Amino acid sequence: MYNMQAVVRKSINNATMQFEKLGYVANNLANYNTAAYKTSRFEQILREDGYVDGAIRTNALKGSIRTSTNPYDIAIDGEGYIPVVSPEGEIQYTRDGALKRGENGYLMTVDDWMVGDGIKIPANSYKFEIKPNGDVINYDNSGSLPEKIGTIPIVQFDCPEALEQGHNNKMVYNDESGAPKIIKEGNIKQYATEVSNTNIYDELNDLMRLNTSMIASMNLMKVADDMYNKAINIRE
Repeated sequence: MYNMQAVVRKSINNATMQFEKLGYVANNLANYNTAAYKTSRFEQILREDGYVDGAIRTNALKGSIRTSTNPYDIAIDGEGYIPVVSPEGEIQYTRDGALKRGENGYLMTVDDWMVGDGIKIPANSYKFEIKPNGDVINYDNSGSLPEKIGTIPIVQFDCPEALEQGHNNKMVYNDESGAPKIIKEGNIKQYATEVSNTNIYDELNDLMRLNTSMIASMNLMKVADDMYNKAINIRE
């Protein structure tokens, strides 16, 4: 009786882990076309007691760089993240450089998080340039001298794989990832965006493997349940 109960418990544990991993796979597939999205991995660990546990890791590898015609689009060609600030003052980090000029003229993400400490693009701006080191240079007209109006900061982490998913394609640091550190050397490209690093073939392969594993777990639980019920009937 105890052995059958143990089989059921371990099968339930395994199925639960598979469902949780399935959620991350589904999220990766859903964000395949999201700019600079970083794939999340649910790594399964078999404990000494036979139960399955899991840990979440971020694939921090850079995605491909795609050219753009939008001057507000930028891509980080290398390591690093852009600090962005929510309307409530919360700081998170992103590689999604699909930016815009916000309502008050500030450089912002598409969901209205402010870039860095606040970089205001003048309403009468003729054009602006974003240098590799993040400096934003404005020109009032075709013959005006360049004027620096701010700098887009880039930070890096000791262990970016340990970063946690934050709000809407943003990341949050923790003790394992380490605190953000400013990068002095620039690696920003204007008129470009980074694509997701999700490998759709790997994700679809994981999806099929998970489906097979969950079916096997469910079948095992059904067999154990049938044996358990028969054992009770015999005792009665």
